[in-house]
Amino acid sequence: RFISYLCYTLSARNIFYLRELSKEYEKIAWKGHSLMKKSKGKCGLKCILLFLVGACVYYNVEICFRGHSHWTMAVLGGILFIIIGNINEKGAASRRIPLLAQGFFASILITAFELAAGVVLNIWLGLNIWDYSDLPFNFLGQICLRFSLIWIAVGIIAVVLDDYLRYLLFDEERPKYKIWKL
Repeated sequence: RFISYLCYTLSARNIFYLRELSKEYEKIAWKGHSLMKKSKGKCGLKCILLFLVGACVYYNVEICFRGHSHWTMAVLGGILFIIIGNINEKGAASRRIPLLAQGFFASILITAFELAAGVVLNIWLGLNIWDYSDLPFNFLGQICLRFSLIWIAVGIIAVVLDDYLRYLLFDEERPKYKIWKL
């Protein structure tokens, strides 16, 4: 219920409200730092909102495709959404990374996090949230080639969604992409 409430809060109908809210928080100073500005070691409202979007989107994707999910997948989705969203946020050189390359990098990250989470949650704790043992080219039943390829598309969608959320909610630079060439 909590995750469903968060997803409602972050629905398209509330995007305008979140944008206005972020502008109000921009005006509030906390220990000399704006909550919306990037500061060393401080994440602020931007990271919290991006985490919640990633958590809600991934949790609901699992509900749609599998019929069920686990709260840990929402946490993993939120963490990965922030990390993947930062692939092209670190300076001018990173902006030249082609979108397809960002998707491949995101796939590697998602697969690595999926393996780590799977070993801890499924093997050590025995939660059995997912099992790829029946799929070809799997490793320990926690990752497989089929889903690693799917994660490329998911990663590209995450990069674009993150960029447009930053543009719409936080008045960051309008996203521009190169699909393949540097």
